[in-house]
Amino acid sequence: MTNINKTVVVGMSGGVDSSVAAYLLQKQGYKVQGLFMQNWQNEPGEVCTSEVDFQDASKICDQLNIPLHKANFSNEYWDRVFKEFLSEHEKGRTPNPDILCNREIKFKSFLDYAVKIGADHIATGHYAKIENRDNQFILKRSKDLNKDQTYFLHEVKGKDFAKCIFPLEDLSKLEVREIAENNNFINHDKKDSVGICFIGERNLRDFLKRFIKFQTGDIKDQDGNKVGNHPGALLFTQGQRQGLNVGGVKDKPELPWYVFDKSIELNEVYVCQGEFNDLLMSQGLIMEEMKWINPTIAPKKLDCEVQVRHRGKAVKCVANFNDNNVKIDFSESIRAIAPGQSAVLYKNNECLGGGIIAKALKD
Repeated sequence: MTNINKTVVVGMSGGVDSSVAAYLLQKQGYKVQGLFMQNWQNEPGEVCTSEVDFQDASKICDQLNIPLHKANFSNEYWDRVFKEFLSEHEKGRTPNPDILCNREIKFKSFLDYAVKIGADHIATGHYAKIENRDNQFILKRSKDLNKDQTYFLHEVKGKDFAKCIFPLEDLSKLEVREIAENNNFINHDKKDSVGICFIGERNLRDFLKRFIKFQTGDIKDQDGNKVGNHPGALLFTQGQRQGLNVGGVKDKPELPWYVFDKSIELNEVYVCQGEFNDLLMSQGLIMEEMKWINPTIAPKKLDCEVQVRHRGKAVKCVANFNDNNVKIDFSESIRAIAPGQSAVLYKNNECLGGGIIAKALKD
């Protein structure tokens, strides 16, 4: 096998995806090693899911007879991910720390660490595909479009994909679980991790109260009438339904309420009724600086597709690249666009890159 003398270090999370990735690489003839990343330092007495994940990763590595390293990147995570996460929240925006974590930790700290311990390649359990096109490393969608994770990887530079392998690129989640079950992996039916890694099972508000001061304020409808109270406008995002506790409003139908906007200056949250109320719909957006996966001379205009959330529908659009931002016009309306989240551009299933949403555009 051509891979027989190549060492690959797999980021082992304790989950089924990274476990199967390690197994597949071993079957392909690579010398496989595992690395467990500790990215958050819990307070004494806190429930720590990472310890359970580490035990699961250890058991899989023992079963595969491969070594498992453990690296503590919590300082790097605090400085390069968490501080930005807090800063964005304080501005009233909705950040996505998973995107920062991939850019700053998994494809910088982890990559550097793996190279130091002798890796020729690194690998993760991401559902994504890398294509070498004339020595330029292109990020493409995985076969399983429902699990595709290129949205989370769009801030990683192409050059940082040069040493990376995504063994799950052509597998569905069902196939991955079947491989794990057929090999008696203890985590074959383990639930996928959801939410923000450092918050875990905790309530977001309770967690953020340790770092940010919140003030109660008014919830108002589209006509400016007060319909409720909130514990802090910073906590709410466009399209949110949970946690509003608005109901039984006089002269209003018994329909769910959704956040369509908020004012940090006035500490007010604005809500409307109906999941697809016009106030929730946008026809375009303004994106901050475009971060290309493979930097190129930016076109003035590009026909492509835009995706504004993980598992969100990719919509055809026209992107106009200006001196200090990108204006994106959609071919169809998109619901609940949240400033601070990322807009990611695609063409022919290739992920081109993306940027932070500054504001949504409405008719």
